[in-house]
Amino acid sequence: MRNYEFTVIFDANEEKMKEGLAFVTQQLEKAGAQITKQEDLGVKTLAYQINKQDKGHYVYFELEADPKSIAPLSHVFQLSTLVMKYLFVNPEK
Repeated sequence: MRNYEFTVIFDANEEKMKEGLAFVTQQLEKAGAQITKQEDLGVKTLAYQINKQDKGHYVYFELEADPKSIAPLSHVFQLSTLVMKYLFVNPEK
């Protein structure tokens, strides 16, 4: 298990954000990741439009996960319409 920092941007709409957050949390748990910290950073203005949106709701996670599970998770999040953008970072490197 390695430590990862994971930031995800959802639609600024509260209902879509909650639905997206539930989806992401479910996928992380299904992959065997343990969420050690979750922080809601709120709605922020985006540097550039994503899916014709000017604002996004940011959520930050710290988690422990098997390195082999990150690539499949990235694929699932990339295909999801609930996730606007995401980023996994290994802070140990």
